[in-house]
Amino acid sequence: MARIVVFGPGFLGERMAREIPGATLSRADITDKAAVLAALREARAEAVINAAGKTGRPNVDWCESHQAETYRANVGGALTLADACAEAGAALVLMHTRAEPKKKEFPEYDDVVADVVAFLRQRMAEAVARGVPEDAIVLDPGPDFAKTPAQTVAVLRRLDALAALGRPLLLAVSRKDFIGALTQRTPRQRDAGTLAAIGAGVDAGASILRVHDVAAVHDYLTVRAALRGDVAVPDDLHLPVELRRERG
Repeated sequence: MARIVVFGPGFLGERMAREIPGATLSRADITDKAAVLAALREARAEAVINAAGKTGRPNVDWCESHQAETYRANVGGALTLADACAEAGAALVLMHTRAEPKKKEFPEYDDVVADVVAFLRQRMAEAVARGVPEDAIVLDPGPDFAKTPAQTVAVLRRLDALAALGRPLLLAVSRKDFIGALTQRTPRQRDAGTLAAIGAGVDAGASILRVHDVAAVHDYLTVRAALRGDVAVPDDLHLPVELRRERG
């Protein structure tokens, strides 16, 4: 299991730290490179997620009236994290969004797929320019982040365009809103839809998954791989007697 550090003490960071296997939360100031490096080294981090955007205010007016502080946190902090990742040898996950954390916003896109590809290509170039090895970068299309359900579906249909950038794809579709919109089900009722989205995503090149029900996804991928011929099935494969029926 990868050791992941999530930077950001707010709702988003705390939720990621709870739900992502192997993740720990750091409350270090992301504009303080020494503090970030100390957190990475203490956790022996293999990957970093930035959830420390400066948006913990009642509305975006605060950001408008405190532009210098907002820029320092949201832009300078992201660059500091990239520098720290380069120095510590940790991987960097780059996710697409055009909205501030904790804000449900849906920008108007001329072409949402093109925007996602261009955004991540630019962020990847910036990270590489700051010393992050290209092979240490993971890309996340950001399902439901600044995207309507229909826009998320459009992006997931074209994961091949992101895969063409040559980096591993992180797919975080578990119980997402677009699945709820398609199935008209609440989050805990979306596991079947989640498996369908994961199957399509893996087919399109996703290789890292963030999920709620790890066991169910493991079973799904195990049976899928066997039926597709991706793994060998031994001739002596058998079901233990104790697993033939439910007990109690």
